Order: sequence, then C-alpha cells, then structure tokens
Amino acid sequence: MNIKIKRVYDEPMEEDGIRILVDRIWPRGVSKSSARIDLWLKDIAPSHELRRWFNHDPNKWIEFRQRYFNELDSKRELVELIIAKCKGSGKNLTLLYGARDKEHNNAVVLKEYIDRLILYTF
Repeated sequence: MNIKIKRVYDEPMEEDGIRILVDRIWPRGVSKSSARIDLWLKDIAPSHELRRWFNHDPNKWIEFRQRYFNELDSKRELVELIIAKCKGSGKNLTLLYGARDKEHNNAVVLKEYIDRLILYTF
C-alpha cells in the first residue's frame, strides 16, 4: 500500500491512483473536472476551530499535529475508509490538500496518522 500526498493544484498523474481531497473547503480556482478527484472527504479535515487556530503558522505545528491526531481518533471510520480504498484497489492513493506549505498541512498529519495506524493495527 502506497499513500502519497500532493497539492490539489499540481497536475494529476496516472501514478496518483485514487485521489482523495482531505480539505474541508473546495480549493479556489480548481474545477471538479480538472482536479480529477475520486473522493472528497471534507469531514476528515481538521475542525473549523482547529483550522482557524493553526492558520498555517509553522510555530504552532507541533501542537496542531497533536490536536489533529486527537480529532482523527474520533473519525476512525473515515480513516479506515481511506485504508480500505487503498488496500482494495491495488493502486496508489494520493491525499490531496490545498495549502501552500508542503510541510505543515493537514494531509501530512493525516498520512502520518494512517501510517501509524497501519503499522500498529494491521
């Protein structure tokens, strides 16, 4: 199982496999057809409160990561849906996000959460 992360604004590629948007808000200026998104899981994104608090401030990254991990604990069914999509398809899976910062965004945390869950559960 190969899970990748990628900006939704980057060109869709065949090797992306299943493309899942993991942001709560649809990305500005991106049409649904050009994004080639297979699934939009807006409910797996950080809560409005957490997203506003973080405001993409790298100085808040460590605490954001922990708070989002806590939120993901209560969204286990959505996380397991991502894992099932990846395992069931035999394809790569790409988590898509809209933030400019490639190191400090919710998709990075979500991938880490999924990787840990797979490592310790499956």
